[in-house]
Amino acid sequence: MKIVVASKNPVKINATRLGFESYFAEFELISADVDSGVSNQPMSDEETLKGAHLRSENAKNLVSDADFWVGVEGGIQVLGEKWIAFAWIVIRNSKNIGESRTTSFQLPPSVVELIKQGHELGSANDILFQKENSKQKNGAVGILTNDAVGRTELYKQAIQLALIPLINPRLY
Repeated sequence: MKIVVASKNPVKINATRLGFESYFAEFELISADVDSGVSNQPMSDEETLKGAHLRSENAKNLVSDADFWVGVEGGIQVLGEKWIAFAWIVIRNSKNIGESRTTSFQLPPSVVELIKQGHELGSANDILFQKENSKQKNGAVGILTNDAVGRTELYKQAIQLALIPLINPRLY
């Protein structure tokens, strides 16, 4: 079985591996650098979901002989005064598509100010918390929870849930 992750980010690759290991004993995991088709920092639930869909679709177009294509897209949603971070996962096979959204968490005002200035969430965290390339490590969720919840863990559960329609095809 072959799985394509539409990213070169080690966090997304590892989360996909761990999520699929919950259901499958053996598989080959390939990472592909593909365009999300959305802004570098998606700023709505809809844009983030669209990015995850386009990533999985573009991965399928790039590596057509796989069994699953996985798109992971992180985003932000403004809810009143609060800015909420999350990610959408879209997994497709030749017959069906599964979607799941991670749990979400509130961003601190200091991070929000940097995002308003045009920074992506990852670079805002790097600036504010004096980190380097945190989006390929523990991410905002890891920084803000003192690593009680890491970005890999956050994505893994959503990957497991996005697989529900694909491992139960007769129900969907």
